Amino acid sequence: MNNYHIHLVSDSTGETIETLARACIAQFSDITVCENVWTLVRTSGQVSKVLNAVKNHPGVVIFTMVDRGLRTQLEKGCESLGVPCIAVLDPIMASLKDYFHTEAMFKPGLQHEMDQNYFDRIEAMHFALAHDDGQSTHEIHKADVILLGVSRTSKTPTCVYLANKGIKAANIPIVPQCPLPTDLSDPKFSKCLIVGLTKDPRRLVQVRKNRLSMLNETSQTNYIDLDTVASEVQFARKLCNKNSWPMIDVTRKSIEETSTAIINMKMKRDQAYEDSNWDDE
Repeated sequence: MNNYHIHLVSDSTGETIETLARACIAQFSDITVCENVWTLVRTSGQVSKVLNAVKNHPGVVIFTMVDRGLRTQLEKGCESLGVPCIAVLDPIMASLKDYFHTEAMFKPGLQHEMDQNYFDRIEAMHFALAHDDGQSTHEIHKADVILLGVSRTSKTPTCVYLANKGIKAANIPIVPQCPLPTDLSDPKFSKCLIVGLTKDPRRLVQVRKNRLSMLNETSQTNYIDLDTVASEVQFARKLCNKNSWPMIDVTRKSIEETSTAIINMKMKRDQAYEDSNWDDE
C-alpha cells in the first residue's frame, strides 16, 4: 500500500476543500493519504509556514484562497519545491463570472457569514429536534418534509441532515396496529412532502441488534425477530402505498444519498406547485 501526503490549504474553515479532496481520494484504492489541513491561512507568514511543512513532507497542495497575493506566494513556493499546486475553485469561479457577467468579491469565509440562510438552518434544526419521533404533532403540519418509517430506518439522522440544508423536517414512527398520532390526510398537510423510509428486514434486524447491544440489552424480543420485523416493513409499505406516499429504500443508501433523494422530490413538488399557480393566473 502506498503512502502519500496531501496539503489542504484554506483561508476559511477548510470544510469545502476537505469535502472536495476526500470525495476525490475515495476514488483511489490501495493508498494511504495523510491529510495536512491548514485553515484560516490569511497572512504571508502563515503561507510561509505551510510551504515549510510542504518542504518537509512533499505532496500535492490543494487550496481555496481568494487573496491574490497569498495565492501567488503559495503557487510560486510550490513551483520551487516541485510539487503540484491546485486551485480547485478556479474553474467554477471562472464559469460563474462568465455566466453572471460580474466579478467575484474575493472575500474569504463569505459562505459562513450569518445571513438569512444561516438562521433558516438554525430554525430548521430546532424544528427537527422538537418534532423527532412523533413529538409535538399539534404543529407538525408546519414541516416542509415529514418522514415515516418503522424503528431504525434512519429517520432522525435524515431529518437532522435536511435541517442543515434549511429544510424543516419531522418524523413519525410507524408501529403496526397503532394509528399514526395525527391525521396526515388533513388538508393542512397539503404543502408537506410526506415520505416513507424502508429497509431490508434482515439488515433492519442487524441494526436493531447493534442498538440493543449498545444499550447492554441481551433479552430476545419481537423487536429483533425477523418474521416480526418483516411484518412491520410490509405494514409500513402498505400504509404508504394506500396514501400514495413515496418510499425510499435506505438499505444501501447513506444519509446523504437519502437526503438528496428527498430534496429532489421536494424540488419537483415545489416546482409543480408553482407551475399550477401560474396556470391559475
